[in-house]
Amino acid sequence: MLHPFRLNRTTGPALTSVMAAALLATAVGASDARAQDCPNRGDLDAQYCDADGDLVADAPSDPSQLVNPDTLVFAYTPVEDPAIYEDIWQPFIDHLEEVTGKDVHFFAVQSNSAEVEAMRSGRLHIAGFSTGPTPFAVNLAGAVPFALMGADDGRFGYTLQLYTRKDSGIDKMEDLKGKRVAHTSPTSNSGNQAPRALFPKEGIVPGEDYEVSYSGSHDQSMLGVVAGDYDAAPVASEVVDRMADRGLYDPEEVKIIYESKPFPTTSYTYAHNLAPELKEKIEEAFFTFDMEGTELGEEFTGVTKFIPISYKDDWEVIRDIQAANGVTYTPENLQ
Repeated sequence: MLHPFRLNRTTGPALTSVMAAALLATAVGASDARAQDCPNRGDLDAQYCDADGDLVADAPSDPSQLVNPDTLVFAYTPVEDPAIYEDIWQPFIDHLEEVTGKDVHFFAVQSNSAEVEAMRSGRLHIAGFSTGPTPFAVNLAGAVPFALMGADDGRFGYTLQLYTRKDSGIDKMEDLKGKRVAHTSPTSNSGNQAPRALFPKEGIVPGEDYEVSYSGSHDQSMLGVVAGDYDAAPVASEVVDRMADRGLYDPEEVKIIYESKPFPTTSYTYAHNLAPELKEKIEEAFFTFDMEGTELGEEFTGVTKFIPISYKDDWEVIRDIQAANGVTYTPENLQ
């Protein structure tokens, strides 16, 4: 049997994005045969139901299908240097273990497909999904978003920022015509979906007015702009802020020529089929964790705690952007 990933705290998951997509597509197709008698499903895959209309998968009605594992597996959205983030998340993992009474393993996933397939297959219990992939995780894997990072006053979010080098000769949106612009990945919100939905209003159509090159990540897009490999790149403000804090690029070498209104950040989710008492403990761990003075708090500047969210309400703008791009929630579109 092919396992989507192995427990390996240093090398991360063994599953490639291609393998993940193939496994996920097979599982989605097979789920039709396991479909529940469900009066309301929306965009959810056939194995899930949404009787209460909150757009996320309901817990299984059969108690025997609820899970309460001795070891919880936690993953954070794919990043350029997973080893750094394992150390950054360790204080929270220690807190999660204390509150839940469970062992917790951190997994450094290498692709959105691998992360979604892992939760769908039951091998991932708690996960942070990037903004754009969150609806895929909800609809394909039964992920239930319940928290994100915010400030004491409840504010949260990030913006799409379009960067170019200061010496690029690009000063306004129309200067992008004929240029090579780095988008991150097809499912990324600020790195692809939002630019395709918002830039036409600024007189620029991605893929028509400029060449789109997929870099693979916000980090690679930004570093590519600095190196001159790309003329410009739309990226998530929170990511480039953290890169600047770590000295990965010199802010004096670049400039912003466009910035959007705020979007929600990474969603923190649990699998829909976890036992109710375990879900309560997981939420308690998130909402009682004090980031101040921890590596996590230092890494994610401007936030102090996890705050509760509603996928139905807080991801509406993201679903609207994806709908404007003709996105459907399939394994193929997650690539």
